[in-house]
Amino acid sequence: MFSFFRKKTPEPAVSSLEDNTPSPSDVNGSLNVTQTTLEKRDSLDKDSQSTTKLRTLWLSKLKEGLKRTGQGFKGALNLTTIDDHLYDELESALLSADTGFAATQHVLDALKEKIRQKGITDQQSVKSLLVDILTSLLKPLEKELILGEHKPTVIMVAGVNGAGKTTSIGKITRHLSDSGVSVLLAAADTFRAAAREQLLTWADRNKVEIISQESADPAAVSFDAVSAGKARGRDVVLIDTAGRLSTQTHLMEELKKIKRVIQKADETAPHEVLLVIDGNTGQNALTQVKAFDEAVALTGLVVTKLDGTAKGGVLAAIALWNTDRLKVGRKVVPVYFIGVGEKLEDLQRFNALEFAQALIGE
Repeated sequence: MFSFFRKKTPEPAVSSLEDNTPSPSDVNGSLNVTQTTLEKRDSLDKDSQSTTKLRTLWLSKLKEGLKRTGQGFKGALNLTTIDDHLYDELESALLSADTGFAATQHVLDALKEKIRQKGITDQQSVKSLLVDILTSLLKPLEKELILGEHKPTVIMVAGVNGAGKTTSIGKITRHLSDSGVSVLLAAADTFRAAAREQLLTWADRNKVEIISQESADPAAVSFDAVSAGKARGRDVVLIDTAGRLSTQTHLMEELKKIKRVIQKADETAPHEVLLVIDGNTGQNALTQVKAFDEAVALTGLVVTKLDGTAKGGVLAAIALWNTDRLKVGRKVVPVYFIGVGEKLEDLQRFNALEFAQALIGE
């Protein structure tokens, strides 16, 4: 897969010339070096072609998935006159996409100012400006998941029931495993028996180890998993916590307990606290983000089920919330991954420009 995450790489070692440079008289050595270089270049070209093909397929799926969210923009941007009627139509399209009032006003105010400054009179330019403004708003959400600074990197995953949390963990595990990253799973969702079985299936499918105890305390399972990950030298420990509503106080307290216990196993952990949210829930997703962030200090989001939803504009609302956080010196909670389907390749890294273009239909 392409650019799904990034490993933190150590500084390259400096080798002596004797180790790397063939003797001028060593003709065979020189030929071998040349042949190796050509083979590497050919391999890189093939990888580049494969990546381009995969990227094209992904962008097509993303655009198709967001078609319902962006359907209101099509009619508005077909208007030939730039006037109040156009802005009213764009406002309706943004609100219908569940962008939220504040983010909608932010986008429209910026659009009006850009049109005034540049003297725009044609619809194509308005469309391009709208993409640019949305991209700028969404850009702070764009961040790569970087692994390798800690070993293991402990990733705690939360979310409400039905958001696709366990499935997302399975897909992320597969992407990591395919890239040579060793993963240990922790089935800490002991409230729902099916969740444990589901994660066991993913562990078997991805050929990774799993720490699982039937009817065990979720915090104890998490502690054991982090300890095992350290002892076994795993690169990543992924902890699946119980699905819960942010209004379920006792379950949110359990989530806080899991985080505290993880820190007893590794005082630097968890290194990532991810929340999986369902793109279909619209503004409710933002409510979930705020509640879970208050409870366990989120470091990233995974937005699922954007295919076919009419509410994908909520990412703009989440972006504006993050903008407000930056103003008071708080860290951004980025969107690491978005999903537009059930297949492995349907979960990919979030890119602000790609999302804005797909949303507007460019």
